[in-house]
Amino acid sequence: MTKGGMESVEVFTSEGKGRGLKAQKEFLPGDVIFAEPAYAAVVFDSLTHVVCHTCFKRQERLHRCGQCKFAYYCDRPCQRAAWLNHKNECSAIKKHGKAPTENIRLAARIMWKIEREGSGLAEGCLVSIDDLQNHVDSFGEEEKKELRADVESFLEFWPPQSQQFGMQYISHIFGVINCNGFTLSDQRGLQAVGVGVFPNLCQANHDCWPNCTVIFNNGNHEAVRSMFHTQMRIELRALSKISPGDELTVSYVDFLNVSEERRKQLKKQYYFDCTCEHCKKQIKDDLMLAVKEGESKPSTETVKEVIQFSKDTLEKISKARMEGLYHEVVKLCRECLKKQEPVLGDTNIYLLRILSIASEVLSYLQMFEEAADYAKRMVDGYLKIYHPNNAQLGMAVMRAGVTHWHAGLIEAGHGLICKAYAILLITHGPSHPITKDLEVMRVQTEMELRMFQQNEFMYYKMREAALKNQKIQVMPEPSNDTSPSLFHKKE
Repeated sequence: MTKGGMESVEVFTSEGKGRGLKAQKEFLPGDVIFAEPAYAAVVFDSLTHVVCHTCFKRQERLHRCGQCKFAYYCDRPCQRAAWLNHKNECSAIKKHGKAPTENIRLAARIMWKIEREGSGLAEGCLVSIDDLQNHVDSFGEEEKKELRADVESFLEFWPPQSQQFGMQYISHIFGVINCNGFTLSDQRGLQAVGVGVFPNLCQANHDCWPNCTVIFNNGNHEAVRSMFHTQMRIELRALSKISPGDELTVSYVDFLNVSEERRKQLKKQYYFDCTCEHCKKQIKDDLMLAVKEGESKPSTETVKEVIQFSKDTLEKISKARMEGLYHEVVKLCRECLKKQEPVLGDTNIYLLRILSIASEVLSYLQMFEEAADYAKRMVDGYLKIYHPNNAQLGMAVMRAGVTHWHAGLIEAGHGLICKAYAILLITHGPSHPITKDLEVMRVQTEMELRMFQQNEFMYYKMREAALKNQKIQVMPEPSNDTSPSLFHKKE
C-alpha cells in the first residue's frame, strides 16, 4: 500500500499494536524516510501574533491579515500560501467576533479541508482522516467533559453555510487531535509554537528506543524553484541502519524516565501498554536510579529521602520559573545538589534534571563558569543513558558547548559543539537551520581553538574585543517545558 512519494514505506498490521509502518528498502542513519506536509496545523493561542501562521517561524515583524486581524504572516508569499486554508477561517472569525482556541481552530481547519476534498485518502496519505484512531471510548470523565465543551464551542464557531457534520464525527476529529496532534517548533527547534495533524506519521508506532526520529522543518522560502523545499513539513529520519521489512518506530515520550514512569505516561496519554524491549527488561533503569558507590553506600532510607526532596524541589523550581524568578531557581538548584551529590550516582535522573535546569538558567543569567561545570556533568550522564543519535541529546550537547564557549573554555566548547554537530547531522539533517547555526559555530570555535593553541594571551585579548560584537548567541530565556512529548497533548 504505497501512495504519492511514500513508496519506501508500507502500512501493515503490527502484532498487538494495530497498524504500523514498515520499511520497503534499506535506510542508513540520517536518511529521510519520508517528508509529509501537515494535513492541518495551527499556531498556539499564546503565540498567534509572534509566529507566522503558514511556516511557524518566529519573526520580529509580521504582517497581519487585514480582514480578520487575527492571522499573522512573514510576508506576502506566506500569506498567499495560507489563503486556501485561511479563507473560511478568516470570515468565520469576523462573524464570530473573536478567534476560538487552538483546538477548535485545528478541528475547523480539518473540517474545511474535508468539505473541500472529502474525507477519503488525501494525496500522498497512506490513511484517511476517518481511519485515524480517536480513542474517545477510552476517555475518562474529565476528558469526556472537555470533549463536550470543545464540541459546543466548535458548533458556536462553525458557520451555518459550511457543510454540517454530526456530533459523533466532530467528536472523532477532536479525539484524533487529542492523541495524534504533533507538536510544531520554531525554526531553531527550541520552542513549541503550534500543533498539526500528519496522518502518515500517526501510523508510526512507539518504541522507547526507536529506529527513527521526527523533525519539524519550517521549509525554505529562498528555494523558490523547488516547491518541496519551500514547504513546511515533518521529516521521518532514520537513527540507525534499517533493513527492508523492519518496523519503523518513533518515541512518543522522552526516554529520560524509568520504564515504569514512561509506561504510565504512555498509558495516560496514548492509551496503550508499552511492551518495548527497554520497558520489558527495564534496560537503563539501574543507571537512571543509580546511587553513589563506595564504602559508605547510602542507606535505602537516605536515598528515598533525597529523591523525595528532589521531587519537592522540582515543583518549587517549576513555580519559580513560571514567575520568572531565576535567581530563586539557582538557589533551589544549589541546595538540592548539595543534598544529592553525596547520595545519588552521576546518571541518576533526579540529579541530571537539576543539573540541566541549573546550567540552562545560569547560562541565561550569564554566570557561565558555574553553568559550564553543571552542563558538563549533565552531558556526561546523558551520554550514558540516551541513544547516541537522539535529538534531545544533540540539543543538550549543543547548549553545553555554547555555555563552555561563553565561559572561555574553548577546548571543551569546541569538542562539545563538534559532538552536537555529528548528532544533529543525523537527527535534523545538514539543511536544518539549527544544524546550519551549529556549523557556523563549529567553524568559528575551530578557528578560535587554533588561535588559542598558538598564543593564549593574544587569544583572550582578541576574545574580549570580539565579545562586544559577539556572534554566538546567549541562550534564549529558559522554557518550563523540561521534556516535551513528540505528540501534543492538550493540557
